[in-house]
Amino acid sequence: GVLREVCRHKGVEKVVICEIDKDVIEKSKEYLPSLAVGYEDPRVEVKVMDGNVFMADNPGHFDVIITDSSDPIGPAAALFEAPFYRNMYAALREGGVICTQGECMWLHVDIIKPLVEKVKEFATTVEYAYTTIPTYPSGQIGFVIATKGGEGCKAPKRKDEEMEKVLKYYNTEIHQAAFILPNFARRAIFE
Repeated sequence: GVLREVCRHKGVEKVVICEIDKDVIEKSKEYLPSLAVGYEDPRVEVKVMDGNVFMADNPGHFDVIITDSSDPIGPAAALFEAPFYRNMYAALREGGVICTQGECMWLHVDIIKPLVEKVKEFATTVEYAYTTIPTYPSGQIGFVIATKGGEGCKAPKRKDEEMEKVLKYYNTEIHQAAFILPNFARRAIFE
């Protein structure tokens, strides 16, 4: 689904997706075709390999890195550790943005806070945002968002009114509201 949504934006010149398991791609195309439609976009280049290795092999290459990972257990645990974030940061161009799956503030502040603290050691800005996803535990998922140079991401960089007309959920106000945390989460993550 993330690939499909990124490909909706005409200003995106190229998308490189890295997936460790080729079967995930094939099964997505077979059983979730409306979500996997992004793979058909000519701007998409697919790499089947370990994402951590891919990041390390591509310093200074990307404007935006989005990690849509599973929960931090088993093989995916490495995607929630400082070395992976350092590799992503190194793979960004100046002014770039990282957005990663950031767990749920209602359930996983114990995972979110140390991750944010580690990323603060090298990123220019580190923020936490969230959205509602009815199928996720507690109906929410969060995002750890970090930048390399520039300012944070709380305010949209551009407003595309035509795009907002076709999107089901996202708009400028939702974007800004996503960064407004309840007191318990703001204190637990950032204080």
